[in-house]
Amino acid sequence: MDRTARLKRLHFRAWHRGTREADLMIGGFFDRHASSWNDEEIAWYEALMKEQDVDIMAWALGTRPAPARFQGELMRRLQSIDYIERFE
Repeated sequence: MDRTARLKRLHFRAWHRGTREADLMIGGFFDRHASSWNDEEIAWYEALMKEQDVDIMAWALGTRPAPARFQGELMRRLQSIDYIERFE
């Protein structure tokens, strides 16, 4: 699958998680960062999308440590939570 198709597929998966909170966190992260990802980073996100929303959100919020396979720069970016737009 080429890069464009992979990113389209991931965009859909990121924004259709099942809850509004997960969509905002996981989809917002995708929207902010995906355009600059290389193939390795895309593969990291593809693996992340196989995890449960409650786990991803716990890792992002720091209430549970992320597994070693997800630790690194992308997890630090996910944990910054500076990518969620506020709705007022």
